[in-house]
Amino acid sequence: MGDNTVDNPVNVSPTYLADNEYSIQIIRWILKTINLWPQPPGASIIKKIRSEFLILTCYCLMFGTMVPSGLSIFIESQETLDVKLRSFGPLTFWFMAMINYSCLLLHIDDIRSCVEHMKADWRIVRRSEERQVMLKNARIGRFIVGFCAVFMHSGVLTFNTIRGLSKDVIYTENSSVLVRGLPYPFYSRILDAHYSPAYEFVFLLQCVSTFLFNSVTVAVCGLAAVFVMHACGQLRILMSWLDNLIDGNERNISVRRKFAIIVEHHLRVLNFTSRIENITNMICLVELVGCTMHICLLGYYCIMDWVHDNKQNIVSYCMLLTSITFNIFIFCYIGEILSEQGGQIGRSAYMTNWYLLPGNTALGLTMIILRSNVALKITAGKFVQLSFVTFGGVIKSALAYLNLFRTFIM
Repeated sequence: MGDNTVDNPVNVSPTYLADNEYSIQIIRWILKTINLWPQPPGASIIKKIRSEFLILTCYCLMFGTMVPSGLSIFIESQETLDVKLRSFGPLTFWFMAMINYSCLLLHIDDIRSCVEHMKADWRIVRRSEERQVMLKNARIGRFIVGFCAVFMHSGVLTFNTIRGLSKDVIYTENSSVLVRGLPYPFYSRILDAHYSPAYEFVFLLQCVSTFLFNSVTVAVCGLAAVFVMHACGQLRILMSWLDNLIDGNERNISVRRKFAIIVEHHLRVLNFTSRIENITNMICLVELVGCTMHICLLGYYCIMDWVHDNKQNIVSYCMLLTSITFNIFIFCYIGEILSEQGGQIGRSAYMTNWYLLPGNTALGLTMIILRSNVALKITAGKFVQLSFVTFGGVIKSALAYLNLFRTFIM
């Protein structure tokens, strides 16, 4: 943080709009797909009505797949225990996605505030070194979103395609009939989906619905990653400012102004991270519980298909298992890195030449150090901090449940 930071407060990067677009582009595409991208404050009545209609359509698609599938699992008498267990995993995944969709919808104003906050940070960046730090973190956020989207959609698309090309056997009173398979069960008393044109309608409905569910999962993971990586970039910039607070040639007035800017920006970052926590804490709780259960179930599905030599399903299940494990790892990773970066602010403040600060200015560093001792964190339901330790606990719990499951069911 040199003199140009203080003496040219209106200096604005001419490329800030392009940089901001680069940082949020992919997550904006995903959120627009499921109609969760915040509307501008001055949106017209027509746009608001259109948005409400699309949200209602999303819920109809969710329920249009969940309800018939649930009725088929719990009511259809001809389904075996193995089939019911295989259908139970997708049903719980959809239920999680619907909860996460509702949570994002309830926090749409917080999402808008975070997006505007990011835009303001890009607008006020002044030095090329600071811009490079922000771009590096934005690049990591884009990679996480893209990787998550590719794995989630590829796994489910592969599974849907394999199921669409397979054949199922249905039993009648005197014979058995070979029919085309659906990706997920459908309650036959609502519609007999084994024959055309009902089959094509239900198959398309399930494919569109699962794309929607997957997009919600990608959105919650990607949104958290983009916001947290941006916050980490701002914390790194703060550390560089603290490192250059005193260079031996500063006037007292200049040092005080620079220190005031540091404190003000630190408060901005803290406010930003508190909004992220407000958006994600319930979502992270759902993901933590759901991913533990789904890793266990997918492991069981892979073991059963290995026993029955069904290699086609093993490939799709392994892809889903990888993507779900990656999702919970990303939540734990961003929680770990945010906590680590927040703690480094206090260490950077202590390592400055604070004894050269004029007057009582050095006392202000004490407040920064004390505030940094309160860890910045992403929590699941405000009582489980997400970190690498938490990720290890999820894997251990899932494997323990899988072992119990295998012992009692197989």
